[in-house]
Amino acid sequence: MNVATSGTLPEGPGVDIGDTVGVRGDGVGAGVVNPYPAPPGGALQRAIVAALVLLPLLAGVFAVIWFWSHGIGWLDLGLALGMYFFTGFGVTIGFHRLLTHGSFRPQRWLKIVLAVAGSMALEGSVISWVSQHRRHHVYSDRPGDPHSPVVAGTRLVDKLGGLWHAHAGWLFLRNRVDAERWSPDLIADKDIRFISATAPVWIAASLVIPFAIGWVVTQSLFGALLALVWAGGVRILVLHHATWSVNSVCHVLGRQPFRTKDESRNVPVLALVSMGESWHNAHHAFPGLARHGVDRWQLDPSAMMISAFERCGWAAEVRWPKAELLDRRRVARR
Repeated sequence: MNVATSGTLPEGPGVDIGDTVGVRGDGVGAGVVNPYPAPPGGALQRAIVAALVLLPLLAGVFAVIWFWSHGIGWLDLGLALGMYFFTGFGVTIGFHRLLTHGSFRPQRWLKIVLAVAGSMALEGSVISWVSQHRRHHVYSDRPGDPHSPVVAGTRLVDKLGGLWHAHAGWLFLRNRVDAERWSPDLIADKDIRFISATAPVWIAASLVIPFAIGWVVTQSLFGALLALVWAGGVRILVLHHATWSVNSVCHVLGRQPFRTKDESRNVPVLALVSMGESWHNAHHAFPGLARHGVDRWQLDPSAMMISAFERCGWAAEVRWPKAELLDRRRVARR
């Protein structure tokens, strides 16, 4: 079988390889000092981020107004859902469980499709995304975490400020992405290196595709633009906030059934929209597992897709939860 390599994190100054990050089971221990502070971002970066945040929001406002008086057609609904789950699984399965944590080994074509799909989610290039997320696990809820809601101060304004920072505020800061430290395995992978370098192409494709399909099916410019609003703007809006909510809400609200050294929590209500990512406490307790909803009846669509890949012979060495592993870190219920 032709499978993609995944590699492991390199050791850095003060870094001890342990079981925290879970790139093919490896990780970085706690207690290290962040060598990469994040200075304020420049005006151009803030303008780009503002556009990525505000334009989908405007599309969402228009969609709500249009829906109130006209509803939504089956074409627009189908395109929006199809693009949402295609690009969403690209992030949750491709960027996250595969390329960040090495939860399974895919055939080469599957690795490429997942990386392209994730790049179409408008969440940054694959190497940048993975590097930031690996860094998040190393410094989770401590200085150096690029998007922790945990801040000094007990006032409500402090808590809300921390929540905003974790949700989207951190995107307006210049967070150094040291890919050579965090993602040497991806740099060495020619497929991933090419996909990451051509990220703008995949972003454009994610908007051109619904526009083109809308044009072909409806034979009208307005039909094409409406498809772009739903399957482009609204899809991006919902997926962005689903992803960001894992960084923010899932470190503030919810249960902590497993022992971790951070504030990661499980938030069941977000399980479907986040495609299983909101079982966040379980993920931080066992980062390398392919399933985040590790307990019975916990909905995890991403794990269901990985299971389907495995049954089709497209994925191998899938790291599924084992009861004895879970029990070692489970908090006893009172």
